[in-house]
Amino acid sequence: MTAQHGILIGRGGSQNIYLNPAYANRHGLIAGATGTGKTVSLQVLAEGFSRLGVPVFMADIKGDLTGISTAGRPHPKIEERIEKIGIDDYTAEGYPTVMWDLAGEQGHPVRATISDMGPLLLSRLLELNDTQEGVLNIAFKFADDEGMLLLDLKDLRAILQHIGDNRKAFQNTYGNVSSASIGAIQRRLLVLEQQGGEQFFGEPALDLWDMMRTGGKGYGNINILAADKLMMTPRLYATFLLWLMSELFENLPEVGDLDQPRMVFFFDEAHLLFDDAPDALVDKVEQVVKLIRSKGVGIYFVTQNPLDIPDAVLGQLGNRIQHALRAFTPRDQKAVRAAADTFRTNPALDTLATISTMGVGEALVSVLEDDGVPSIVQHTLIRPPQSLIGPTDKGTQSDLLRKSPFAGKYDRLVDRESAYEMLKVRAEKAADTAAQAERFAHIESRSKAAQTSSPKPRGRQRQSVGEALLKSVARSVGSRIGTQIVRGVLGSIFRGR
Repeated sequence: MTAQHGILIGRGGSQNIYLNPAYANRHGLIAGATGTGKTVSLQVLAEGFSRLGVPVFMADIKGDLTGISTAGRPHPKIEERIEKIGIDDYTAEGYPTVMWDLAGEQGHPVRATISDMGPLLLSRLLELNDTQEGVLNIAFKFADDEGMLLLDLKDLRAILQHIGDNRKAFQNTYGNVSSASIGAIQRRLLVLEQQGGEQFFGEPALDLWDMMRTGGKGYGNINILAADKLMMTPRLYATFLLWLMSELFENLPEVGDLDQPRMVFFFDEAHLLFDDAPDALVDKVEQVVKLIRSKGVGIYFVTQNPLDIPDAVLGQLGNRIQHALRAFTPRDQKAVRAAADTFRTNPALDTLATISTMGVGEALVSVLEDDGVPSIVQHTLIRPPQSLIGPTDKGTQSDLLRKSPFAGKYDRLVDRESAYEMLKVRAEKAADTAAQAERFAHIESRSKAAQTSSPKPRGRQRQSVGEALLKSVARSVGSRIGTQIVRGVLGSIFRGR
């Protein structure tokens, strides 16, 4: 199925259509209305990359991608499609699959630290305004300056509380911080925690290299993120995908153009990445999409409507599989025209009319050929996957977790010393110091009070018995001597007469 021409997509006109692996890192788009076959197209490409030894990541929004781990079953429609396309070497087989889940229920837990997420993505996740985002930046800057790790939500809450309690001390160094902004961020963190954010933030954090491994037969591992429950919190899902792209972009080395990608990502419900996103965030996505291909990574967006993707990003998607679009509304009609106009014209095909009339499992396909030039658009019958279409059974999913090479590595949460613990120690020391100062102040106050309450002497002080006796003897002796002197003086006077 993966011949020298590349990955077989299907039959277009009188020839088979292949995706050239050398241009697979130029990204791609799989679009179409609900029920037109987007999931099967995604599965076909994922299988092709895996056979080439390229690891794949894809989000399972509807819970129907786990069948890729199991060999497909015979079916008359599959056999009919195989015959129409002319596939001689079709063999049903399953592919090495690793299950992941932000909640840790259907797969290995996926975690990131608060520091890894950064203030920009976290602000988007919390839907903060500019002022609140500024306070969040102060929190990250203070943590860096103090050497405090921000690992989980309680670390961030502790930092924010510390800043709120010491707002005046922060003004000169970091700028003004209002209690209202602190309170607003704390409330948003509480909501995020209730939506499952507490499971996502923490350690052990996901090692991206674990997603870039190969399995049996040298096939690339297919990493499936269970996202059916995650879709109940679309902002968390979108932020996780943005974080994943950013981490790859920042950590992978430059490799230039390779014969095939190092890894390929499929982002289903891609419009969630851009809904209500601030301009700075859209710019970041555009930057990552433009530059990450030089890291050997291909990104494929899966969405219902091409208009869901910003033009700056859409222009970077060279390989396109466009399933049917239904023009029921003016916006739908605009989407049909836009999709038709983006393809390289095929003189033998009315692209605009075909988009609205294609059946399930059919698509307009244009891939990059030699020198990266888009091929003319072809009305294509998408080939059937070799693995099971739809979800596999629960027993097989349990076996995938039990036999996974990462069993036990991410399952247990680790809570090492970080900002929360460090600030707690500081607070305890400050409380002890304050208590000691209070005790000393109380003792000194009591001493002063005792001195103040002692009676002050009035007139002569009361004499002791000894002092009185001595003074009495002194007076007696003095009196006798004095009398004797007087007597002597007077006697001499009288005798003189």
